[in-house]
Amino acid sequence: MTLPPLGAPAPDFVLPGADGELIQLSGFQDRAHVVLAFYPFDFSPICSVQLPGLQAQARRFAELDAVVLGISTDSPHSHRAFAAELGLEFPLLSDFFGKAVSEIYGVLRPEGYSERATFIIDKQGILRHAQVHELGKAPDVEALLHALAGLNHNTHD
Repeated sequence: MTLPPLGAPAPDFVLPGADGELIQLSGFQDRAHVVLAFYPFDFSPICSVQLPGLQAQARRFAELDAVVLGISTDSPHSHRAFAAELGLEFPLLSDFFGKAVSEIYGVLRPEGYSERATFIIDKQGILRHAQVHELGKAPDVEALLHALAGLNHNTHD
């Protein structure tokens, strides 16, 4: 498993959201930093803690000019039900067909689902943070917010 290199352009992609709308990573360029939150499965115990933890900090992400995109290999239909159950307002993107995005980000497990991983892409489309997390533990949201704050400080937007 090889993650894309930090400091290089983030691999661009287009994936369907829970309502079928197509979201392209490069569409956020010059507008917002992007936090990609890869997770294994909708409705799993840890993911049901991880994603609401991100949602709970929505205001802080917005204050740091960042959007959150959840990505898993589950279907858009599953994402729609999962987001509704948990009250998630950020997009959940489906890498169900082909699993190419999980693969190019180096987080596709041999079993066919994504690792639990987070990436931060700055407004210029450059990958600034990449971390694979333990499957059985929700990532530290404060650490992500700290990394974003440092990014804003260093880019002088």
